[in-house]
This record gives sequence, structure tokens and C-alpha cells, in this order.
Amino acid sequence: MKVLLDTHALLWLAEGSAQLSAPARQAIRRADECLVSIASLWEMAIKCAIDKLRLEPSYEEWVRERLPRELRILPVRPEHLVDYVRLPLHHRDPFDRLLVAQARCEKLTLLSADPAMRAYDVPLIW
Repeated sequence: MKVLLDTHALLWLAEGSAQLSAPARQAIRRADECLVSIASLWEMAIKCAIDKLRLEPSYEEWVRERLPRELRILPVRPEHLVDYVRLPLHHRDPFDRLLVAQARCEKLTLLSADPAMRAYDVPLIW
């Protein structure tokens, strides 16, 4: 199984937070490959820039020093955007909808605590 971490799951994994559920931790340990979307890093950068997210000591240093190295960064590809456009608007957050599209196109299991993700046809663990 290959898993794609939602942005909050990435942050909780990097922090060692108890908010990362036991099934999510188990999925990460057992996964053949763990991925993080470049869209999640973009979302974090935007939130840091507008003071909705604070990373210590800075975004740049967090990415360089705290981003788990075992994660593969998944780029956004044109086929992801084609699927994104076709998705119903169950969720209005563009970053979350892009993660759904990427998971669907790449046949990944999405790790997310967001209940709105359940509305989509994508394997989900939390």
C-alpha cells in the first residue's frame, strides 16, 4: 500500500503528535511508500505567510530540518488537475480536493482526519 498524507497528518507526524491516530501511524509504518504532495508544502507556505500557521524556527528551516526524509514528494501533474476539475464540490478547500485527485489518480490511500474527505471515492484511513 502507498499512502498520501494530508497536510495536518504531515505536521502531526513531523511533531510526533498524539493527534496522529494509531491506524494512521500503523499505515505509515506498513506502507510500501509514504508520499506528501507538493500542494501540502505550498498550503503550509501560504498559511505561514499569512500567519495562520507558525513553524519553528521558520518555514524554510522546518522543510529543511523537520520534513521527514522518508517521504517522497508528489508533484502536481496535469492528470491530477483533470480529475480535480471533475470532482464534486463535497469539499470547498482546493488543497484538500487536489489531494483527493492525486490519491485517486495515483491509486494511493489518503491519510486524513478530515471527515469531508469521506464523501469522495478514495481509500481513506484515520
